[in-house]
Amino acid sequence: MNKEMKNIEKFVSKDKMIVSKADVSGRIKYVNQEFINISGYEEIEVIGKQHNIIRHPDMPKLIFKHLWDTLAKREEVFAYVKNRCKDGEYYWVFANVTPSIVNNKLVGYHSSRRRPNLDLVKNKIIPLYDRLLKAEKVGGINQSQKLFEQILKEKDLSYEEFILSL
Repeated sequence: MNKEMKNIEKFVSKDKMIVSKADVSGRIKYVNQEFINISGYEEIEVIGKQHNIIRHPDMPKLIFKHLWDTLAKREEVFAYVKNRCKDGEYYWVFANVTPSIVNNKLVGYHSSRRRPNLDLVKNKIIPLYDRLLKAEKVGGINQSQKLFEQILKEKDLSYEEFILSL
């Protein structure tokens, strides 16, 4: 993987869905062809690896904390995510992650991601994530969480209502 980040954006096709499946510890068990196409990884390079192999450093840790906390309650979660490609480029997705439950046992997670509204990402998500990242740099994830809770309280919305209202 190229550790150098490039300020070059790739775009998920409007009519395609990126799909991956992970075990309960976040190790990738399946990726579809769209995952391979956009990320630049070969299937053999990601199977068995932690899903954070595609995590972009511009993403606030708080978003992933919320994601994992929600999944731990066996609930689905939606999030806007900036992912990094193998070559250091990046792409945005609107992710829907659901727990996979078999015989009432959590066996992993299924993630379906599609191209988000890019104007919304530019005008609302990026400024929000920039604020959350600045708070994280000053006071860690707790500071970021306090800021986000304050934003949600001012809007009188839950996280889910906020994300789906954008």
